[in-house]
Amino acid sequence: MKKNDWKDRLNIVYSTNPNYNYESEEIEAQETITPEKQNLRVQLDKKNRGGKVVTLITGFIGTEDDLKELGKFLKTKCGVGGTAKEGEIVIQGDFKQKILDLLIKEGYLKAKPIGG
Repeated sequence: MKKNDWKDRLNIVYSTNPNYNYESEEIEAQETITPEKQNLRVQLDKKNRGGKVVTLITGFIGTEDDLKELGKFLKTKCGVGGTAKEGEIVIQGDFKQKILDLLIKEGYLKAKPIGG
């Protein structure tokens, strides 16, 4: 792989200096903190979802793989679909209380509901 790959350049279109090194923004893989320290928030949401209700879990701190693993666990236990990306898990349907109970059972003691 080239050192000055054009996809990694930030805010630079072209440089005439052959020795110029383009700055690239490298995202650090955030280490997953323990479940006891996770401050998860569980809420119902239907904004921009065509009127359909989803259960939204936010506040996860950790790697994308760990987030997807937790999302898969919750989707399996609820028997529905959903997604896990960008620090939040979306579960199709109204499973707020069931997810809270599952999270607490799995050791996420700071999980709390938001809204009615």
